[in-house]
Amino acid sequence: MFDYIKGTIEELTPTEAVVDCGGVGFSILISLQTFEALQGKGSAKVYLYHYLREDDEQFYGFATKDERELFKLLISVSGIGVGSARMMLSSLTDEEIRNAILAEDVHRIKSVKGIGLKSAQRLILELKDKIVKGAGSDVSLPLAVGGNAAADEATTALVMLGFSKANINKVMPSILKQNPAAKVEDIIKAALQKL
Repeated sequence: MFDYIKGTIEELTPTEAVVDCGGVGFSILISLQTFEALQGKGSAKVYLYHYLREDDEQFYGFATKDERELFKLLISVSGIGVGSARMMLSSLTDEEIRNAILAEDVHRIKSVKGIGLKSAQRLILELKDKIVKGAGSDVSLPLAVGGNAAADEATTALVMLGFSKANINKVMPSILKQNPAAKVEDIIKAALQKL
């Protein structure tokens, strides 16, 4: 399986990038998020998803592993194809998609072109628990948090309140550094001030 490609950006449009790697130009379909991240760069590392069907072979590219993981999670839902998933990632950011699913915001998901009411409901039904558990995100808990039961419990509570694991992981180390022996409720209060 291909993980990423690193090379010179030869062409860049809002829907496609051509990356030259070793004298070979790879045509990669991208989202608007990735387009914005690649703009103005001469060379880049693009994370790949290799889409292969009997009559079709394409590369989908992402500026971050996080975006690629969310893409893979979206296409795991029945009725959501690679085109719809790319449209979602072009219309909403990773965080907006995760937060809309966690908040069961059908209207926000339906606002994406090509996603109807039933597809939006199916997305929420099939992905809410997976996103709460951290699926569709490449960010894992720091080692310092992994061994701290209070921090683990606080993280779970914050995720249940609708905050993304990625954002929680950004603030948790500083909270634990200030007070390593903090109780669960103290960690949650401190995190709420920073999130």
